[in-house]
Amino acid sequence: MTSVKVKRENGHIVSVESDGHTDYGEEGEDIVCAALSSVIQTAALGLFRVAGIKEVRIERNDAESRFAIRVGSLGKTDRQNADMILETMLAGVADLHEGFSKFIKLEVI
Repeated sequence: MTSVKVKRENGHIVSVESDGHTDYGEEGEDIVCAALSSVIQTAALGLFRVAGIKEVRIERNDAESRFAIRVGSLGKTDRQNADMILETMLAGVADLHEGFSKFIKLEVI
């Protein structure tokens, strides 16, 4: 099971942590794991490449199946852009969780 933890502060998403494999299918053919990873990693790309936000830290450990996004202190425009990207990511993760709750644990704190 993949565990996704989304942390909010003052109504804004400030971190996303994803740990583990969904075990929906065999390695290399697990469409749920691939979809979940794509949604989260696309959000990271959006923060860096599309919005140009520099106050973002990415932690990736393939051996431990871990990926994390951490957002630092942001100005108003960067915060608005980060909110749109991260809330869209959360909507995608929540939709996957709804359809595959046996394979994805979602916690929003």
